[in-house]
Amino acid sequence: MILTALRAVQGIGVGGEWGGSVLLAMEWSRTHGQRGLVASWPQFGVPCGLLLSNLAVLAFSAWSGDQFFVWGWRIPFALSIILVGVGLWIRLGILETPVFQKLLDQDKIEKAPILEVIKKQPKEIILSAFLRLSEQAPFYIFTAFVFSYAVGTLHMSRNFILTAVMVAALVSFVSIPLSGHISDLIGRRRMYLIGVVAVGLFGFLYFGMVDTAIPSAVFIAIVLSLIPHDMQYGPQAALIAESFTPRLRYSGASLGYQLASIIAGGPAPIIATALFAYYHSGYAIAIFIAFCAVVSAVAVSFMPDYTGKDISAEYDYDEE
Repeated sequence: MILTALRAVQGIGVGGEWGGSVLLAMEWSRTHGQRGLVASWPQFGVPCGLLLSNLAVLAFSAWSGDQFFVWGWRIPFALSIILVGVGLWIRLGILETPVFQKLLDQDKIEKAPILEVIKKQPKEIILSAFLRLSEQAPFYIFTAFVFSYAVGTLHMSRNFILTAVMVAALVSFVSIPLSGHISDLIGRRRMYLIGVVAVGLFGFLYFGMVDTAIPSAVFIAIVLSLIPHDMQYGPQAALIAESFTPRLRYSGASLGYQLASIIAGGPAPIIATALFAYYHSGYAIAIFIAFCAVVSAVAVSFMPDYTGKDISAEYDYDEE
């Protein structure tokens, strides 16, 4: 529970500013052909948060010993205020993008953008949320549920699982921008679909390896688990943000992104726990992951793809 809570703190920090950070990165991109790569950089907040949260648990667990569950776990929460301050300082020092400044100059800023984007582009909001099912749900299964499963059910060392998840986070430092870059080459939607198929199949391999309880097999499964996730997470920022017209982009992208956290990310460990309690098999959870992949594949197929196109002008979304 404490591990999950630490990830929740990480998720709030990442998700709360996701819309702004992605738009700042994407709209400052020098060329239309690099937006996937550039927009993938803010996604580093997740592996960074994952690495730091697990490192904090590992370090303070060793320091506080048997008292970790009494008071040791509170210290990482207290220290997180420093990260909030650093993030605020960085954000206040960044200029608005040329696209947003143009909207300001033309007085095209919406007074109630959330209501307007719900009215004008509801399809893109819903599709943005559903396409994230196969990214969000597996992520929290691979990084949060795995602790209760491997430690509680398979009786493996908590520190061993912590270390494996930290190595997986380090792998994401490469796989996230690489996936974003590949999406610039082959198309955002195509790259995302490849990731959806990969995660849908990997769930079965993942639980097949973890269920062996062989340390080397479990370690490899956990380290590889975020790669199919990152194949979606890398191009995801640009795919979602590009789908909304400039004056509604921030609100639309943020709504779709956060809605997925409610319907996919949050419930995933609970659903996984319930499935294992009923079926006593990790493969039941793998089927759940595959189901999420099917839903996301359908959503992605209906998502507009603006790879390589100019996104500075207002979209004629009424005709899409």
